[in-house]
Amino acid sequence: MANQNKIIITCAVTGSIHTPSMSPHLPVSAEQIAQAAIEAAEAGAAIVHLHARNPADGRPDQSTEAFAPFLQVIKQRSDCVINITTGGAATMSVEERVKPAATFAPEVASLNMGSMNFGLYPMLERFKTFEHEWERPYLEGSRDRIFRNTFGDIEHILRTCAENGTRFEIECYDIGHLYTLAHFVDRGLVKAPFFVQSVFGILGGIGTHPEDVAHMKRTADRLFGNDYHWSVLGAGRSQLPIATQAIALGGNVRVGLEDSLWIGKGQLAKSSAEQVRKVRQIIEGLGASVATPDEARQILQLKGGDKVSF
Repeated sequence: MANQNKIIITCAVTGSIHTPSMSPHLPVSAEQIAQAAIEAAEAGAAIVHLHARNPADGRPDQSTEAFAPFLQVIKQRSDCVINITTGGAATMSVEERVKPAATFAPEVASLNMGSMNFGLYPMLERFKTFEHEWERPYLEGSRDRIFRNTFGDIEHILRTCAENGTRFEIECYDIGHLYTLAHFVDRGLVKAPFFVQSVFGILGGIGTHPEDVAHMKRTADRLFGNDYHWSVLGAGRSQLPIATQAIALGGNVRVGLEDSLWIGKGQLAKSSAEQVRKVRQIIEGLGASVATPDEARQILQLKGGDKVSF
């Protein structure tokens, strides 16, 4: 879908991939997550993609009690679109993962389009020392852990959120995930316009070669034509190169410490907002402009921030 040269920046501020010992800048507490999201919005992010963590040790926490404090603060202090994950972490059941989105009825929720190997263990080669006892086993366990999102799980999430007006950031980690989306579109469980977030560089999903990016877009174009908006995220060091390619192709972008801890070679990003500012420079340098939250709402046909349940 044409977006009138307006590029939507999504910012994912904490996620469930990186562990606290990897960066002192990774938000963990509700106050830190709220501040990171507000700063990202002020830097130009129209959408903030949110996970929660246990403030004591930083492990992923998908309880509604963990989300409530920062959802309310962000809504009070920013007009950005709030996106609540249904991905949570690979260690969680689908019932756990969908509960915050079902409870708070956000404008947008994320939805992974399939089960997959999700290899985090290579990070153990870079990071050797961990502050919390759960971190090393969590990463090592990904050798034999599958992120589960079966057809039944996806349908459960779609039907659970069907009455609350939430649209989805549909996360596609491989070409087959686009065909899974097409399956649910054919069944009438997902309505246009689709917000397709192509994910590159996760071990177990599609790679980061420019041809991978082009192939993902070509396939989505063929399957969905004018019924979708395309966005990309590149994991780790591929974050900005893939964002640049997508912007040049008219796509939208996602950045944030969930996807990469870095701002340059060997240099930790001090905040997700720093990455937003960097990608905004690229967008404007290529002659495009950044969508405001209200412009993103119009482009994606969202219900509005006054219709959420927080």
